[in-house]
Amino acid sequence: MRYLLKQRLISMGDDFDILDENDQKAFHVDGRAFSIGDKLSFQDASGNELLYIKQRLLAWGPTYEFHRGNQVVAVVKKKHFTLFSAKFSIDVPGPDDLEAKGNFLDLEYTFVRGNREVAQVSKRWFSFRDTYGVEIATAEDDILILASAVVIDMISHDDKRD
Repeated sequence: MRYLLKQRLISMGDDFDILDENDQKAFHVDGRAFSIGDKLSFQDASGNELLYIKQRLLAWGPTYEFHRGNQVVAVVKKKHFTLFSAKFSIDVPGPDDLEAKGNFLDLEYTFVRGNREVAQVSKRWFSFRDTYGVEIATAEDDILILASAVVIDMISHDDKRD
């Protein structure tokens, strides 16, 4: 499945619209303005919350928890970052953890599970600021990968939000 992820340029907080391959609004991410730490609501097109995303403030390095109800279903953490490469871990219950690696400043990276690529994120085909494509393999958790891409964007481009 292919998605187009677009950050709203004029909004209170970090807001994103996610369109499906038919240019229909599939999801919305509502960033809470004026909160201590980042807090986001990942919603379906009708506004129903699918995930609540909360920044862990007392953590070593940028860390975000994804909640469904009262349960933590994933933790995204920046593993390492150098001038030429970066890695993020997406820790989920069980053995199906993901890793995102590539060029995050230029928004060109992949999600891998084990040795298998499960999603690609690319700004290559889009000239608009903070607009990029996400292609996700069949049978993957689209919501988890899209929410992770939003968090990775926020972490990688934190300087523009200050």
